[in-house]
Amino acid sequence: MNPNVPSIEQLKELALPVPVSYAPQTWGWWALLGLLMTVVVLVSARRYWQWRRDRYRREALVRLGELQQRSNDLSALRELPELLKRVAISMPATPTVGASLLAMRASRSNSISTDTPPSRASSLLQGNPAALGKEQWQAFLQRHCKQPLPADFSQQLALLAYAPDAALRALPNDQRQQLFVTCKTWVEHHHVAA
Repeated sequence: MNPNVPSIEQLKELALPVPVSYAPQTWGWWALLGLLMTVVVLVSARRYWQWRRDRYRREALVRLGELQQRSNDLSALRELPELLKRVAISMPATPTVGASLLAMRASRSNSISTDTPPSRASSLLQGNPAALGKEQWQAFLQRHCKQPLPADFSQQLALLAYAPDAALRALPNDQRQQLFVTCKTWVEHHHVAA
């Protein structure tokens, strides 16, 4: 054998370089990472809060879909006004503390000048959508919807709630479907003062 020929036992592995770290090397990158994490947490918390706040809306849309499948049933038509009232009552509203105090002060000054003091029930019913009449109910529906509603929408809802069964059976199918579409539009697009 030739002594100049290297053997395999003489070979050595080359030393590998130190692996490059994926961690940021300067404080600016750490600050940017912290800012991004804060933004992600805040956006996620806000979305979760909105999702929980809109639970009543999702439940109403599911119920509205069930009612629309049975649109030929009179009980489904009669439940539409009730469903909209329940949605209106369920709308989360957070009045500001200052506005509440001003309203209390105004009601006290009004009660001093009048002969009969306002009852607690009348003051509670003023902000209650369930106690609104025709024009006030129509104004409430229109005020809380981003899209225009028919001018006689509250009258149509009153017809569904109080008309005899024969009048409801006489409604054309197109008008029934339009009522369901209008109700769905209001439930989907009404805005909440919160």
